[in-house]
Amino acid sequence: MSTPAEYYRSLPPVSKIYGVACLMTTSAFYLQLYDAWNIALDYGAVFKRLQVWRLITNFFFLGPFSLPFAVRLIMIAKYGVSLERGPFDKRTADYVWMFIFGALSLLVVSAVPYFRYPFLGVSLVFMIAYVWSREFPNARINIYGVVSLKGFYLPWALLALDLIFGNPIKPDILGMLAGHIYYFLTVLHPLAGGNFKFKTPLWGRQINSPVQSDPSAGIVFKGRGHRLGGTQRTAARDTTEGNASASSHQQQTQSNGVAFRGKSHRLNG
Repeated sequence: MSTPAEYYRSLPPVSKIYGVACLMTTSAFYLQLYDAWNIALDYGAVFKRLQVWRLITNFFFLGPFSLPFAVRLIMIAKYGVSLERGPFDKRTADYVWMFIFGALSLLVVSAVPYFRYPFLGVSLVFMIAYVWSREFPNARINIYGVVSLKGFYLPWALLALDLIFGNPIKPDILGMLAGHIYYFLTVLHPLAGGNFKFKTPLWGRQINSPVQSDPSAGIVFKGRGHRLGGTQRTAARDTTEGNASASSHQQQTQSNGVAFRGKSHRLNG
């Protein structure tokens, strides 16, 4: 069984950074280091007072320490990590772009007065869960160890639980909407033969997963590598080269001391 430190180091970069950022934001709020409304989304403060940081900071607050906060953090650790290790494996830039597109979509939708919400971090986490449900529709999930469902119904089950527990469901609906828009543009529309292809921008493709600094990390055996079937091909090649060298050496030996070759005739013969 791995230790917490080993588990932390094994997490993929994007999910780890976002999860830690959300945890640190809530921890600082618990220690009363700031007022939550100073990082909330407020378009009036953004445009009138130029407090543009609100467009970003509101995505890192998942609420105070509570059961709903723990559930959201577990969703990042489970479904976010599963996406990053599965469909987005070796596609860190695409995964980052999914976050950026989801955040931009939520900011646009929340500009509508009816959908306005001060903290969109829960919506972004719900978007992750929705995309996971579409990528793993047949996976089996357990809701609090009571109900077993297919992965396709995960966002709807979480929405129902928030409704039963009295939590706001507007952030959940916004996250499902943003997740469906992203999945439609990247998967469903291209599969339907659409000409428009939603791709990661060129500047985003420069993002790569951080590599391990230790060059020997992950190496179990060291030694000389051999390709399958390489021994036979190498032996055949050596044999061919040996025959060619022997033939060349024989010709050279026979031709030593001979200036002209051909039929000889004796004078006055």
